Amino acid sequence: MSTGNPRATLAAACVVGPLMTLVVTGPSVAVPDIGADLHSSLAAAQWVVDGYMLTASSSLAAMGSLADRVGHRRMFTWGMAFFAFWMAVSGLSNSILLLDVSRAISGFGSGAALASITAIVAQAFDGPARAKAFGLFGTFLGAGLAFGPMFGGVLVNLWGWRSVFLVLAGVAALVLLSTPLLPRAEPARGPRFDWAGTFAFGFGIALFVLALVEGPGRGWTAPIVLASAVGCLILLLVFVAVERRAAHPMFDLGLFARPQFLAVCLVPLVLAFSFVALVIVLPPYLTSTSGLSAVRIGLALLLLTGPSLVMPAITGVVAQKVSQRALFVVLLAFSAVGAAWLTMVEPGASIGALAGPLLFLGIGYGISLGILDGAAVSAVEPERMGMAAGMFNTVRLTSDAVSMAGLGALVTAFTKSALDSDAASAFRGGADALTSRALQGGLAEAAETLPAGEVRDRSVAAMVDAYAAGLHTTMWIVAAGCVITAVVVASLLKDGKPSADGAVEAAGEPAAASPEPVPALRGDGS
Repeated sequence: MSTGNPRATLAAACVVGPLMTLVVTGPSVAVPDIGADLHSSLAAAQWVVDGYMLTASSSLAAMGSLADRVGHRRMFTWGMAFFAFWMAVSGLSNSILLLDVSRAISGFGSGAALASITAIVAQAFDGPARAKAFGLFGTFLGAGLAFGPMFGGVLVNLWGWRSVFLVLAGVAALVLLSTPLLPRAEPARGPRFDWAGTFAFGFGIALFVLALVEGPGRGWTAPIVLASAVGCLILLLVFVAVERRAAHPMFDLGLFARPQFLAVCLVPLVLAFSFVALVIVLPPYLTSTSGLSAVRIGLALLLLTGPSLVMPAITGVVAQKVSQRALFVVLLAFSAVGAAWLTMVEPGASIGALAGPLLFLGIGYGISLGILDGAAVSAVEPERMGMAAGMFNTVRLTSDAVSMAGLGALVTAFTKSALDSDAASAFRGGADALTSRALQGGLAEAAETLPAGEVRDRSVAAMVDAYAAGLHTTMWIVAAGCVITAVVVASLLKDGKPSADGAVEAAGEPAAASPEPVPALRGDGS
């Protein structure tokens, strides 16, 4: 095996990690401008983010397994090149259809790059140096998450929404220059790849997200929505049947019978709705109801994402003395309070008024970054840690994709329900058209189509009130979900051992103080 240059390897990893985070959080701020420029529907604009998350999450396990067979450096090079090309296509798109398709295709390159770079870092470092390398990698991931919205806001303000995708493409192209310096290992000849399980799971989740995105606009009884829901159910049943019979399944479903592992998988599902999806939902809400610019929205979202920089390290210290059960309950409590608090913030409120709920939500998520990955692998024997890690991260990323579509669907449905159709009738297309524009951040542009006066003012006020009511109702549901999950998790985790002790018993070595979410991304789990 070629050892490569360790410093160059770590530098490449610390660019790729936040790059793959920025590709989600950065464009989220640009969605209002994209919708207005390309004249897209609400569902089409949502696919700018949902499409990428869908393919990246569903392909991750498969790409990790394929990387073992073709070589990690080769797969990383292919993934980054593929990602850079389709990001460039996204930035040059002249229609929402081409943008959505190119974003979705780029997710496959992202999955290949992420699944490979973790193995490459593990090959380049040993012992304590490896732990430090992944700790630094985790720090850069947190930075990408924290500053992603601000990054997107600045680029949109300076050069427009296209610059977000073109800059990402340029950075990815620069990373390709480092590939000759990365370590190279001989491809492994592992067991037969679980193609049937991989495709059944990936397409099943894709149909589920399709139903969630298209449901609010087309109606939940529309043929395409019903067909997607039925297709999802059938494919997921096929997936379960295939995994139970496969000699080398993608998922060992028996792990979900373990209370600790089940509890660990429930937490990111809820946090996806209380944190990840909010990064996508809040920008158009703040644009339409408060008139904030992209830069100010980026600053506001820094209150939500900023705690991800500091809370994992703090949690790593606290975890030495506090049980996983207590930490999970605390982080879910922070998330529940933050979600409930957000319902009390009226439209047009200042960034200062948003600080409290956004910080609480961010702290809850930040705590999770410090314990979830270690808790997932500590739930199983050392020889099964890889499988557990791969399953957990697939669950987590799938939850992110589903939450983005699901939270948007809830806000849309509740907003339409609360909107006074008479007040919206002055707009061309009526309540449906007005809701679609508002939920893309385009309420101000829609209002300009009406002559100034009482009718416009009344219609805009009605839309703002309905939008706020829709978000508030949704956040009450999220808060209730956090509380219910806290009760369930507390009942599943009955031991009172410190979080770090659980990892020590399972792994036979001390748990790292800082989170290492990235190693868990490999499809083969090693």
